[in-house]
Amino acid sequence: MIRWTTIFALGAVVTAGRPGLERTARPLPGPAILQELRAFNVLGTLLYVGAHPDDENTELITFSAKGRHYRTAYLSLTRGDGGQNVIGPELDEALGLIRTQELLAARRLDGGRQFFTRAIDFGYSKSPDETLEIWDHDEVLGDVVRVIRTFRPDVIVTRFSPEPSNTHGHHTASAVLALEAFRLAGDPTAYPEQLTALDPWQPLRILQNRGGRGPSPGEGLSVQVDGQDPVTGESFSAIAGQSRAMHRSQGLGGFRGREGERFEAFTLLDGEPASEDFFDGIDATWGRVPGGAEIGTMTAAVIDAFEPESPAASVPALLEIRSRLVSLVAQQDADPLIVEKRADLDRIIQHCIGLSVETTADSTDVVPGEAVDLRHTVILDSDVVPVEWVRGTGMINRDPMTLQPGQVLTLQSSLVVSDDAPLSQPYWLREAPATGIYRVTQPALIGMPENPAPIKTDLFFSIGGQRFEMSTEPIHIAETGTGAQSRTTLQVVAPISLEFSSSVSLFVPGASREVQVVATARRAVMDGVLRLDVPQGWRVEPVSRSVEFARAGEKFEYTFSVAAPARPEQGAITASVEVSGRRYSTGYTPIRYEHIPAQLLQPQARITAVSLELEKRGQRVGYIPGAGDRVAEALTEMGYEVATIDASEISAQRLAGLDAVVIGIRAFETQDVLESKVPVLFDYVAAGGTVVTQYNREDGLESAPLPLRISRDRVTREDAPVTFLAPDHPALNAPNEITQADFDGWVQERSIYVPMQWDDAYVPILTANDPGEEPLNGQLLVAKYGAGYFVYTGLVFFRELPAGVPGAYRLFANLVSLGR
Repeated sequence: MIRWTTIFALGAVVTAGRPGLERTARPLPGPAILQELRAFNVLGTLLYVGAHPDDENTELITFSAKGRHYRTAYLSLTRGDGGQNVIGPELDEALGLIRTQELLAARRLDGGRQFFTRAIDFGYSKSPDETLEIWDHDEVLGDVVRVIRTFRPDVIVTRFSPEPSNTHGHHTASAVLALEAFRLAGDPTAYPEQLTALDPWQPLRILQNRGGRGPSPGEGLSVQVDGQDPVTGESFSAIAGQSRAMHRSQGLGGFRGREGERFEAFTLLDGEPASEDFFDGIDATWGRVPGGAEIGTMTAAVIDAFEPESPAASVPALLEIRSRLVSLVAQQDADPLIVEKRADLDRIIQHCIGLSVETTADSTDVVPGEAVDLRHTVILDSDVVPVEWVRGTGMINRDPMTLQPGQVLTLQSSLVVSDDAPLSQPYWLREAPATGIYRVTQPALIGMPENPAPIKTDLFFSIGGQRFEMSTEPIHIAETGTGAQSRTTLQVVAPISLEFSSSVSLFVPGASREVQVVATARRAVMDGVLRLDVPQGWRVEPVSRSVEFARAGEKFEYTFSVAAPARPEQGAITASVEVSGRRYSTGYTPIRYEHIPAQLLQPQARITAVSLELEKRGQRVGYIPGAGDRVAEALTEMGYEVATIDASEISAQRLAGLDAVVIGIRAFETQDVLESKVPVLFDYVAAGGTVVTQYNREDGLESAPLPLRISRDRVTREDAPVTFLAPDHPALNAPNEITQADFDGWVQERSIYVPMQWDDAYVPILTANDPGEEPLNGQLLVAKYGAGYFVYTGLVFFRELPAGVPGAYRLFANLVSLGR
């Protein structure tokens, strides 16, 4: 909780055009305000439902939001955290955060909004039944019901069919849940715990979007969706393409829209039929609101008379509409749609008079118990109606200050963050997840794309005699090296952050090894007590260490000796530091990409400790990076000396002296030059080297000296039984004897993109299959070539090694040790 103290306010007048003055809430240009007015006068709502980031139809969302002016949103059941990342090393929760922000960036372009459920993307699923079992059907269904009751759509559109088909099980499950939620959202006996804050809501119909196609009489509904945005002049298709291109972590950064006539086809799943349009029979005007028809008529008159070059001229009429709307809100018992429309109108009036409000802080973060000084800048462009600043939250209430056009009002305040304030962390990551679903202790947050602002200030104004409230979120502004400005949201952080040098620590059973913890001070003159918590049966020395810092940013590494039990075992080691009576156990992981706002993760400071019998051969390994994984880190933890090699650097000289070369996931996709280097790699193998190629989606080896063809086949069940096809092969025997126990405890899946055809020189080592399917024999292929070995594997080592799966380490060590 944030509390205000020692607040003061200062008024100052500065001439317009002050050097260096920037405004975040820059007023919209006239044509954009006109579009906002048109949207204000439309009360229809559409909700699109899919399973993952990139499942949404951005053409339909753009047309609905910008062409029809409907309130439009995309509900993605997952955050895409089970996929791969082609732009960086982040996976799992960090990747889910990136894809969340990519969806929000997409919605800022196409005009939609964004919702999520708590479902976790656990990788490819071949069955909706498996998906709904892992997700916890009833819990995720409740989340979809909650979003419907919150957003109150007239029409729901699913991306996929609820009928099982040859597609991702998540896809089908998203439609199954949307259809079930459609039938339950209006039922007051369904999920009654939600009704303390929400009301039942029944949409009129639910449709499946069957993609773009022309009119097809007798085959459902077809709607033409092409058009042009009057603000930018761009086609809806071009905007939709830009929106989809925000999914850069999925390799869609170069996506472009398709021009020409565009149609979208629909099939009715339930509810009232539609013959001409997906909004048939729905009153999307103010006439649907008791007492609201006059507001629609008045708004239409403002739209007809609106002057884009002089938006302020419409303000007197808009204030009259607002006065009626305020009365209507009181009469409608706070109907969420009407309350939202009032906020929309407030923003329109604000833009018309050129009133901008920005709150800035001197730093990017604040720690619990600390004061932060805030600067509020208020600028007004028009004098069509009198505007006064009245007061701000927690500020000393001084006499109102009349604002003059072209002048700047500066207000200052200071707040103290309470000692027990929660640290900034995405709300769905604050608790350890259950199987298939995130735990969220505050139900009101469920469905939201991101956290509400940790710190918010409110400023109150009188505009034309009516009271307005404007909320701002403090940001930190810094100059970049390019002359631009970076704007970072203020975050609540731990005074000392902690991190381990790796995500997994390998131990010899019964032996001790050193474990390093890096502590970083976020503020000057910090001291505390650092501890490691180890699993039962493990031992740590010393029990604690004192930490002291003289300045912010100072970083020290602290060493503990940890002893593993005599038997093979796996557990978690957690670091914590006590500062001023409060215990902190978090890291500090910023995520920065130019296409999304900067993000901060403060995950629990922990590593997976694995006590196992592990032997290896060879010493020096080259690693050719792919789409981002932590296999190189795992090789280092196994005791190898790892050299990272860019594909462009591959040469006989660069590979000389290496005992093995490992190729990262999707490297043929992310490093175009790699395919041309395949002959060099095979020359290295022929001379006695070993190359281990992890899964790829591109057939960069189709014409190699030992060709193979990659398919999209996979084994999605991580516990699928494994059969040894070549039990005497060195890959299963040296230096570690691999048994069935080594395939216990695998996570997410067994294998992906398993080859379908391969040269006779390859020896299939093992096979597995999902229930009811034929075995896939190409999951681990080893070929003798000259004096060395070439390995291709679809086994998901990039997931198993960071998860600390013992058998994966033992098997991977055997592959890297081949020929040694």
